[in-house]
Amino acid sequence: MTGPVSRRSLLRAGTLVLLLGAQHIARGASVLAVRIWPAEDYTRVTIESDGELKAQRFFVTDPPRMVVDIEGIDLLPGLRELVGKLKSDDPNIGNIRVAQNATNVVRLVIDLKQAIKPQVFNLEPVAAYQHRLVLDLYPVNAPDPLEQLIAQRMKDMDAASERAARLLGLEADKVTKPATRTDDPLGELIAGRERPKPPVSPPISPAPKPSVDDDTAVAGAKPDKGSPAKSPPGDKGKTERLIIVALDPGHGGEDPGAIGPGGTHEKKVVLQIAQKLRDRINDTRVNGNPMRAYMTRDKDFFVPLQVRVQKAQRVQADLFISLHADAFFTPRPQGASVYALSTKGASSAAARWMANKENAADEVGGLNVKAKDATVQRALLDMSTTAQINDSLKLGSAMLGHVKQVGKLHKPRVEQANFAVLRAPDIPSVLVETAFISNPDEEARLNDPKYQDDLADALLRGIVAYFSKNPPLARNRQI
Repeated sequence: MTGPVSRRSLLRAGTLVLLLGAQHIARGASVLAVRIWPAEDYTRVTIESDGELKAQRFFVTDPPRMVVDIEGIDLLPGLRELVGKLKSDDPNIGNIRVAQNATNVVRLVIDLKQAIKPQVFNLEPVAAYQHRLVLDLYPVNAPDPLEQLIAQRMKDMDAASERAARLLGLEADKVTKPATRTDDPLGELIAGRERPKPPVSPPISPAPKPSVDDDTAVAGAKPDKGSPAKSPPGDKGKTERLIIVALDPGHGGEDPGAIGPGGTHEKKVVLQIAQKLRDRINDTRVNGNPMRAYMTRDKDFFVPLQVRVQKAQRVQADLFISLHADAFFTPRPQGASVYALSTKGASSAAARWMANKENAADEVGGLNVKAKDATVQRALLDMSTTAQINDSLKLGSAMLGHVKQVGKLHKPRVEQANFAVLRAPDIPSVLVETAFISNPDEEARLNDPKYQDDLADALLRGIVAYFSKNPPLARNRQI
């Protein structure tokens, strides 16, 4: 029965308002998800909601903690989940507390493990995400990636010497270890000058896992039976030049990349492949020189495209290899592809489409646009040199030649387009699409450890083949 609203109905409605409170009738935004992405680089805290949230932050020094007041929200169960998502090994956050501070204001108290430079910003809805409030916690004293890389290399060298001593039946205290250096051992390894070696003979070095066609380029190959391993004539005092290969597993953190029909995330499988390739690179020598892999991310966290390039430049990488898993609207396309940079237009419509898709990763991953300084803005406009692009094409061709031995190729030649992640003017750079994750059969292969091993072997052979014909040049010591 319809008709005018009675006075009694109005009174009942008014009573309901008084009982519930205005904040429940006109509730603010609802929390859809909370996430924490811990890493040495920085820890990201994300609060996703169906409406934009405003936040104010301030610091308390003793004990060190950051307080964030979030307006337009109530203490809902979704926010309480944030506490349970914190991991004990988070390098930046010690503890999180959540409480209702005022009507429609929730207070987060974040206990800090070290001095932090925070960035707090909002992201508009994009892809599968609605509104996101992001708290990025950057350590003030961030670890130097180059020092970490060289320190690990020196540690491996000492460990190899000790293993060789044990194999020869020598006591560890009889092996002469390198004396404490009074100059700059870090710089000497970077520049390629000799590091003193313990007098262990014969030299024993781990052989690379895959068989490599360019046998003369890889040390550690098994000698003929009955022939002792000997150093080449004149090798005494030879300078070792550390070759650094930057491996860039695509996507990560807030950006899952492409998602296969079975639910496989691109960011996960390319990280697994990169880790396998890293281990192979670290066990390989080229033209007598040791190689070392540097990962732009070694865990599940978001790295902006330009930061990936900057990381490779920071460690003075000799190569930059970005790993991805292709996807398309239909499940039919299959095969691996390799791309290099082009500053004069894409080599095909498909390459242009691929570059546009990969260049959108910053939007999905959540880039703080306001934090870009003039240096980064200029860097985004850097154009690689013709020589760099030519070297990238050589590297890509060498890799394709070996990748086709373990799987199908989507394109038989290196394609080119304006990929943001390949814009390092001084580093040969390629982007490898390992397979089509949108193809059910190839999604299964990407999850298969054997295929991951075979692909990592093929990529390593391509790297070695490239360096055997294009030895790395001397490094600039200014870092």
